[in-house]
Amino acid sequence: MGDTLLSIVMLGAIALLVGAVLVFRSGDRRRALLMIVAALIMFANVAIWLVPVK
Repeated sequence: MGDTLLSIVMLGAIALLVGAVLVFRSGDRRRALLMIVAALIMFANVAIWLVPVK
């Protein structure tokens, strides 16, 4: 279950980055920046979840 959740979060973050590029090209820079920030937070969450715990 955990691997599936991590995969979904990573796919969502990648989709946000792709969407941010498309939105940036259309001229809405604020929305693109917010999408990039959200994707970075999702990547950080996955990195935190992957840290081994004793």
